[in-house]
Amino acid sequence: MLRRYLTRRGRRLRIDQAKIAAEARLDVKFLLSCSDDTLPADEIALGYKQLLEVERTWRDMKQTLEIRPVYHRLEDRIRAHVLLCWLALLLIRIAETRTGDTWANLRRELQRLHLGTFSGPAGTIRQRTDTTHTQRKILAALDIDEPPKFFDITPNA
Repeated sequence: MLRRYLTRRGRRLRIDQAKIAAEARLDVKFLLSCSDDTLPADEIALGYKQLLEVERTWRDMKQTLEIRPVYHRLEDRIRAHVLLCWLALLLIRIAETRTGDTWANLRRELQRLHLGTFSGPAGTIRQRTDTTHTQRKILAALDIDEPPKFFDITPNA
C-alpha cells in the first residue's frame, strides 16, 4: 500500500513527495455515477450517503438481533423474515431520529436496565433496576412509559 509513495535509489528508499501531493489533490473527492442525469449533484451525493447509513444500520441490526444465518425454503417464510428485518430496521431508524443519537449508544444505555428475581422465605419478587436520567430521556423521546418498578410479587403460602 505504501510502496506507491516510495522510490528506491540504490539501497535507500526515498519518499516520493510528488506522488503524495498528487494523491492529496484527490482527498475527499468522490466520483459518483447515476442513470438519471436530471438529478443535481447534491441529491446524488445525499442518496449515496443515505445508502452508506442504511448499510451500516443493516450490519448493526444483524449483529444486534443475531439474525444470521437463517435458512428458509418456503417463500412465505422468506417474505416474513424479510418483513421482520425491515420492521426492526424501521424501529431502529425511528429511535435514532427521535432521540438524535446512534443505535449503538441507545442500545448500550438501555441494556443497563435489568429485571431481577429475588426469592426469600416470604415469597418471590421481580423488580427492575432504577432508570437513569439518560434512560428516562430516551424513553420520553420515544414516547414510551417507564416500565413498572415491580413486575410480580408472589407471597409464599
